Amino acid sequence: MYRATKDIILPTTITGSLPRPSWYTENLGTRHFLEAMVNRRFREQYEDAVTCFIRDQELAGLDIVTDGDAHFDDDVGGQSWTAYPPNHMTGLDIEHPVPTPAGRGGIWFPRGHILHDYLESRVMPIVTGPISRGNLQYTAMWKAAQRITEKPVKWGSVSAEIVTFALQDRHYKSVPDRMFAIADAFNEEYHELADAGCPVIQIEEPQIHLLAVRNIVDAVINPKLMVEVFNRTVKGLRAKTEVWAHSCWGNPSAQRMFASVQTYKPALEAYNTVDADVITFESSASGGIDLEAIGKIITGKKIAIGVIDHHTLQVERPEEVAAQIRAALKHIPAERLMISTDCGMGREGMSRRHAFYKTVSLVLGTNMVRKELGVPEAKILAADERYSLVVPIK
Repeated sequence: MYRATKDIILPTTITGSLPRPSWYTENLGTRHFLEAMVNRRFREQYEDAVTCFIRDQELAGLDIVTDGDAHFDDDVGGQSWTAYPPNHMTGLDIEHPVPTPAGRGGIWFPRGHILHDYLESRVMPIVTGPISRGNLQYTAMWKAAQRITEKPVKWGSVSAEIVTFALQDRHYKSVPDRMFAIADAFNEEYHELADAGCPVIQIEEPQIHLLAVRNIVDAVINPKLMVEVFNRTVKGLRAKTEVWAHSCWGNPSAQRMFASVQTYKPALEAYNTVDADVITFESSASGGIDLEAIGKIITGKKIAIGVIDHHTLQVERPEEVAAQIRAALKHIPAERLMISTDCGMGREGMSRRHAFYKTVSLVLGTNMVRKELGVPEAKILAADERYSLVVPIK
């Protein structure tokens, strides 16, 4: 059900996370969100941070905003992205967390690599019983953001399989059983969120492309299973809200996780079967190598392309953003194309100012193409020359 992107040509958004303000020193930890919001200092810092995140996105002119993933802790590589769900669901021992075994999920970096620190910080609770949603409290967090703005607030969260690969298990008989239990728990949480009015729910990083590009032939853990897990996670949601599948090639500490540019081509047929309204693809960092294939294979869904690279501090020029959009329009109709970032910009990677001006450039470049197409442009208060503090020499 297209709600947030209905009747907008080239709608703009970001993936989700944004850099934390330096004064945001409180962490949620394993506390429940509503429990933490009783604390005066946490509530003040959290609400101020969400307000700053949303206002920056409004100033930049985005059509769809996020809460910047403000509930995440200030940790190594943005580990909260994975750790938040298991630390707030039932069926896990959060009092005695243990490190994720080396190489779990196909991720390994040697000592001396910056992402080895990321692996060492993957300390997760152990599965000890049946998993259920527990106190994820996504609805409360979404409401805390949506009541600040009239723009639609997108809610995004990690996929069930990412969480599954990070956990040690003393209860379920198999990895798929654990995945399905987590997917079912997420589904229940997302239905409450959709019923509350959330206009977009984004499932982040289904491992379809990660397994396909490595040519995984495992009889159990394969792209087909990943599609099944995704569809189970979002079952019934598209009748209530807009469902997005966000894919990229990783972003902890703003690092590239592969030595070379990766292609989505081996995974596109599988992605075309996910039960989603929108699929997002990392495109800027790869130079748009998959745009033609994406346009041919992904049918019946909207496509969001990343035009901002989260790996670099260099702010893309609006002309560069516009060029990427024009390249995509050669293969994807304007009514099905959406504009986003390759991934989040807040997992220990860049400053708030870099993220803000990358977002401004995203909308400036989109407006260039909107003007060429003769469709409404977004208001960008951040780029309004009337409010410049310096006057150019004429």
